[in-house]
Amino acid sequence: MITLRKGRYQSRIAATPEDVASAQALRHLAFHGVEGADVDSFDAQCTHMLIEEIGAGRLVCCFRFLPLTCGADIGRSYSAQFYGLSALATYSGPMVEMGRFCIHPALNDPDVLRVAWGAMTAYVDDAGVELLFGCASFAGTDAREYLDAFAMLKARHLAPKRWLPRVKAPDVFRFAQGLRRKPDAKKGLLRMPPLLRTYLMMGGWVSDHAVVDTQMNTLHVFTGIEINAIPPARKRLLRAVAG
Repeated sequence: MITLRKGRYQSRIAATPEDVASAQALRHLAFHGVEGADVDSFDAQCTHMLIEEIGAGRLVCCFRFLPLTCGADIGRSYSAQFYGLSALATYSGPMVEMGRFCIHPALNDPDVLRVAWGAMTAYVDDAGVELLFGCASFAGTDAREYLDAFAMLKARHLAPKRWLPRVKAPDVFRFAQGLRRKPDAKKGLLRMPPLLRTYLMMGGWVSDHAVVDTQMNTLHVFTGIEINAIPPARKRLLRAVAG
């Protein structure tokens, strides 16, 4: 089923095992730079969103949703492997984890990201989601490449104390504690991953540390967006795209 159609691109929810296999192939190409299949045990529990080029039928972007009834279920999430999320276990509203977001590495069209966020907005609205969360990744595992970005996160975007994820992974970069740096906003934004930058523009917040994920060759931070806290102007913009 097509959920959104804008310009050259359309979004739809994966309906067959072949659809999911196409998403797994794109993920492997985007994350590892070679052909293959990025597969894990969470795929079977998730709803997979596909963004395709109209006419050509080429898959250009994908991501997945794991719906949770409330915070009591957060231990089932992908993120719970890496972060201590006991504080969020008391969250009473519906939640969804968005993960494995990727865009075809040969493509550099901002409309793809717009359609993806429109599809995300439509899904969140339809499901009555109150908290959207996931892991936002920086390419590579050398934190020195992103010091201004991490300094910005420390200064402006840390999670509220009541929801703050705790350290669980064995290898982390504790930027909120150890980083003593006044952020250069321009450099910080340039080094911020586009997905994380969009989260932050919507009022998103992050963990106080980044996990060093050598398997995926990334640094990632837990990221949350409380839907009711998104600025009204941003909500109108997202829903205009979703409509």
